[in-house]
Amino acid sequence: MIFSVLERKVAFRYLAAKKRGFGSFISWVSLIGIALGVATLIVVMSVMGGFHETLLSRIVGMNGHVVVYHQNGVIKDYDFLIDKMKQNKIVSAYTTSIVPIAEGQVMASFSGQNSGAIVRGIRIPDLISKTATGGRIYGKSLDKIKDGELIIGSSLARSLRATMGDKISLIAANGGTATPFGTMPRIMSYPVSSTFFMGMYEYDSGYIFMPLETAQKYLNIQDSVTHIDLFLSDANRTDSVLKALENLLPRDFIIRDWRDLNRGFVGALQVESNVMFLILLLIVIVAAFNIISSLVMLVKDKSKDIAVLRTFGVSKKSMIKIFILSGTSIGVIGAAIGTVLGIIVAIYIEPIRQFFQMVTGRDLFPSELYYLSELPSKLVPSTVIGIAIIAIGLAFLATLYPAWKAANTDPVETLRNE
Repeated sequence: MIFSVLERKVAFRYLAAKKRGFGSFISWVSLIGIALGVATLIVVMSVMGGFHETLLSRIVGMNGHVVVYHQNGVIKDYDFLIDKMKQNKIVSAYTTSIVPIAEGQVMASFSGQNSGAIVRGIRIPDLISKTATGGRIYGKSLDKIKDGELIIGSSLARSLRATMGDKISLIAANGGTATPFGTMPRIMSYPVSSTFFMGMYEYDSGYIFMPLETAQKYLNIQDSVTHIDLFLSDANRTDSVLKALENLLPRDFIIRDWRDLNRGFVGALQVESNVMFLILLLIVIVAAFNIISSLVMLVKDKSKDIAVLRTFGVSKKSMIKIFILSGTSIGVIGAAIGTVLGIIVAIYIEPIRQFFQMVTGRDLFPSELYYLSELPSKLVPSTVIGIAIIAIGLAFLATLYPAWKAANTDPVETLRNE
């Protein structure tokens, strides 16, 4: 839509009018409403996107994109099976690493403190290469971990009050010793050599890593593993790998990808993100209705001016364009301010959270509730641009009725009444 010099001059003059134009209270409310709505949408969608990406990346980083189980609960000859997978063209093309895992649930105990945990046995080179612990290791480096030593989550270490070198007891119900009085739990003690911090509370407080051979002995599954993790170069390529593995492996193997294993979690995040977007979009819609009110009153206030312009030969089309430009300008300015504000807040959301947490003295983002130790944020340019376009589009739609009303003002009737 191309605006003439006259249309632009009249539109911006109406915007500058203090009584009904840009200087009016309603126009300022509209502009601030659009700005706050756009900023809030950008911040919320960035945080939701950060949650989605961070949680899934850490969940997948811990469990693999594709996981192979066996109906019997353990997989024997896993090295032969891994070699067989690597020889498959599709699997080898999309897979970066294949990791055997021995896993079991235990009760960790030390100095009178107890906590449930998951023991995960993994080859140390695999643990180093896939960086399942998020890269932050305290104590002995991973390449120096020996058989019989543990790497536990930092939150778990704090809850047990255990430090480097302390021996913690692991109690497992499975694989215990059979007695006339029933199965006795399997209890063994291991020294803590290192702790890890992933920034995800569920893992930091509930996982214990140990060398694969140590886990096999402790879980009483010698020369076997509980499952095999496949890590892909592209998380969206799981369908191709699943089909290849289904054709490659016998039917007594169970194959799942990260979407199946976290279906409820992924679905909940997506639903929450969509609902939050729709709810917060109402802020922009309310601001757009304010634009309608402001322009309708502007048309009524400037009815004499409109009649004079019409008598001088200004067409209905030009009148429509004048008021569309006036109202849309509010939307464009508000969207621009909101976009800049939203981007700034989204980038510095974690320092802002820490500041308000320090001022209020309250934990505004408890890690045990939200699973993460820091408030994540991910700015997606397409989302930011899309939100700004939606705001401007709503402002444009809000101008159509007032513009139509102005264009259909009868100049003869208006001037007669004057």
